[in-house]
Amino acid sequence: MITASFLVKDLHLPWQRGAAYFRRALLDYDHAQNQLNWQWVAGTGRDAAPYFRVFNPDAQRERFDPDLAYVRRWVAELDTPAYPARMLDHQEERRVALADLGRRRQ
Repeated sequence: MITASFLVKDLHLPWQRGAAYFRRALLDYDHAQNQLNWQWVAGTGRDAAPYFRVFNPDAQRERFDPDLAYVRRWVAELDTPAYPARMLDHQEERRVALADLGRRRQ
C-alpha cells in the first residue's frame, strides 16, 4: 500500500502502470485483488473512500519499523554516502495529489 501510494500520489504515475508491474512481478498474483487495490489507492475505484488518503512513507516507517530492521535488511546503502538524497518533498506532492483529486471529483 505504501509503494502504491508513493507511485500514484507522490510520483503522480497512473495506477495502471503500478498494477501492470505487479502483475508481472508477483508470484501469487490475483487479477481482481491487484486491480481493485490499485484503484482503491488511486482513489478511482467504485469503493474509493477515502480517496484523499495519502500514505506518508516516513510516518509508516516510524510506526511499523521504528528500529529500521526491515529497511536495513533491504537497503544496504542506508547510513552510507551511497544512500540517495530524497527525490521529492512528500508534503508538496501530497498537496498536488489532493488538488488533482479534488479537480477530478468536481
